[in-house]
Amino acid sequence: MPKFHNFFLTKQLADKFRENVSGSKDGKPEWVNSIALGNDVGLFGLDSAVWQVHGCIATLVGGIRALLLQAAHPAPLAGVAQHSRYETDPMGRLAGTTRWLTITTFASREVIEKEAMRVNTMHANVKGEYLGRDGKEHNYRAQDPRFLLWVHCAFTDSFLKAHLALGYPITKGADAYVREWSQSAIALGLTNTPKSVFELENALSDFRSNDLARVPKTKEVVSFILKPPFGIGGQLFYKILINAAIATLDPNELEILGLKSRKKGWLKVARFFLDIFIAILGPESPSQKIARERISRISK
Repeated sequence: MPKFHNFFLTKQLADKFRENVSGSKDGKPEWVNSIALGNDVGLFGLDSAVWQVHGCIATLVGGIRALLLQAAHPAPLAGVAQHSRYETDPMGRLAGTTRWLTITTFASREVIEKEAMRVNTMHANVKGEYLGRDGKEHNYRAQDPRFLLWVHCAFTDSFLKAHLALGYPITKGADAYVREWSQSAIALGLTNTPKSVFELENALSDFRSNDLARVPKTKEVVSFILKPPFGIGGQLFYKILINAAIATLDPNELEILGLKSRKKGWLKVARFFLDIFIAILGPESPSQKIARERISRISK
């Protein structure tokens, strides 16, 4: 009986986190149905590095890391603070990001194009002013190539490093993941994205030297990411995930975000619980299963 009780609590927790991330308890919000549409494999395919990384539950840690890392740049930080509903509907913003990532990873090219149009339309209205590292006010637009590049690099770096730090494999290698995922940015208007880990690290170093900075709004946004409005059980699990995410950040990024370094032991704890979730929820997400079915259908 105790084992069953513990399993039930863990299943509830797993379902709740899936709901928070995707917007649906079963991991199948309405937009997931679009992944079944189309007659091609999409941008990547079954044996791609992108499928292996984004189909892994390590994305829970990678996603949190990406939110933190994005906050290290004053312009995207201002966009989040001024235009997103992170304070009133924080899970809605996360679910929206999950939608774009999942569709771009698993859907057909036709569906990906429509999703990119949705995101571009939304970005067209995100503009304003931000306080730069020079202490002066600057204008920003979400569609500015420099800011889009930062968001792309923050996502790529976060999902890659979280995946590897947690000990999950990438059969084709890290370079393949960076190169493949660079295709995701084209529909958003970017063509100069890094194509290897070396290029990615160079781009990140450039941002650290010229763009990233701590501004008055940093503490507020980071504090919210550190402690979103979850229940008690959710907070405990989230603490494990976010400490694992922080354990992978660069010292420069930690300083900007006002965070202390975390011991690598948090990664082992996170891996333990993530593997339990895999045992409960299965090795593949509903989105990945639907994509496999579409590809199987068009291959016949």
